Amino acid sequence: MKINLFLLASSLTVGALLAAGSASTAQAAPKRVLVVSVTKGFRHSVIPLTDKVIGELAQSSGAFTVDYVRTDEDMAQKMTPDALKTVDAVVFNNTTGDLPLPDVDAFLKWIEAGHGFLGIHAATDTFRGHKPLHAYNQMIGGEFKTHGAQVEVEVINQDATHAACTPFPKTFRVFDEIYLMSGFERDTVHGLLTLDKHPNDKTPGDYPIAWCKNFGKGRVLYTSLGHREDMVDPKWAGDRKNPPAVAEAYQKHLLAGIQWVLGLEKGSAKPQTAK
Repeated sequence: MKINLFLLASSLTVGALLAAGSASTAQAAPKRVLVVSVTKGFRHSVIPLTDKVIGELAQSSGAFTVDYVRTDEDMAQKMTPDALKTVDAVVFNNTTGDLPLPDVDAFLKWIEAGHGFLGIHAATDTFRGHKPLHAYNQMIGGEFKTHGAQVEVEVINQDATHAACTPFPKTFRVFDEIYLMSGFERDTVHGLLTLDKHPNDKTPGDYPIAWCKNFGKGRVLYTSLGHREDMVDPKWAGDRKNPPAVAEAYQKHLLAGIQWVLGLEKGSAKPQTAK
């Protein structure tokens, strides 16, 4: 029996290429992100737009896919410990109040085990008012205290090398609803964006805007920007206080933040105050 060595070698080569291609595809499989917008307190009008923008960022980057948790029923089905086994990161899009998470402790342990969490704006107005500070707020790094009138502020970029900060210059101006925090400890986070004076009365001080941190093996990032539609979408045709360039930078900030909590972008989580 004669064997065509060329055909045999060719078939082996094709098989090897297919196997390599399958391995490469598996390695490049996009991460899975849940975007949560359930509210039990104030509901921000920007939520649907932010949901849409995150979906567009996922599609354009190809780095991750998104699924949405918009109702109590979604939360009961998609955020159980078993359901979270197939998820890589969770985004809290302006969540408020005491959310009906199936198991809060298990959710926090899931992050701690090495998954990602990103909070947008009112994510710090979630599980608020518990004394001592709720374990969720300890995880995210602070708790919304209050805010004044929407205002233009000059934001300081604290780490131009961090992926979530590279869209911004050393200082930049935005018009948004600026949160004041309680329970925030500078020594426990890596500062990303901040103010050096009160947003409304201009009293000198430390007023954090965005930060990141490690939570066990997990990565956590919070940005308080994102109350206004014109902060989120450069194409917004309604009331506009921010130029389109600000929203474009914010979208890059959001995308890089999600990729950072997924472990796909570089940036330190070490507190700048640490020695």
